Amino acid sequence: MSTSVPRKRMRKSPADRRAEIVDAAAAVALTEGLECITLRRIAEQLDVRPGLISHYFPSAEELVAEAFGSAATAELDRLVPADRPEGTPTDHLARFFAQATGEAYDDISRLWINARHLSRYRSVLRDRVGEQEAAWRERLEGLIREGVEREEFRTDDPYVATIQILVVIDGLGAHANTDTDTRDRPEAVTRMAVTTAERELGLTSGTLTRATAEDTDTDTDTGA
Repeated sequence: MSTSVPRKRMRKSPADRRAEIVDAAAAVALTEGLECITLRRIAEQLDVRPGLISHYFPSAEELVAEAFGSAATAELDRLVPADRPEGTPTDHLARFFAQATGEAYDDISRLWINARHLSRYRSVLRDRVGEQEAAWRERLEGLIREGVEREEFRTDDPYVATIQILVVIDGLGAHANTDTDTRDRPEAVTRMAVTTAERELGLTSGTLTRATAEDTDTDTDTGA
């Protein structure tokens, strides 16, 4: 006669538990919006008591800010890694645009719009939005400065070029928030950020698009 042995519930470390809570909140933020994050909602999603969530985040406002920061940082690390893999600045910038202006980027675009709106009324979130904006500017400006140093890009002010590029990307993100089908955008619209970058960095039209295509062809040839 077999007997069932009760499963021992593994106790997670405080760091792992906190990360689990933030990941769950970030997922809700991306799919439903920051307004949907409450301590009770995240507790239900993780099948734990609300008191456990409040132990790590005494207020929903703190969890909302952390969820936004986590999602935004993850996207930044994917688009412009701090430790970039092999390749030229042109290659890296082309990959950035390929990923930052497509349908896959629409969710994070909507999250940024959501966060900026709510940050008018929530000071903790406002501070986090400011931190993330600075991080994105610094990371992209660093890539552009590297391109200038290697004489791939030509601009008198990498900072201004960075701001111009990000403003266009933000504008396209706002368009995605109101457009029901971004696939119907005219090509001139979808390429606005790339066109701006090529113009401001002294690149021939199509340079960043060709760099992406060549990268894809290389991956295909090598079986990557």
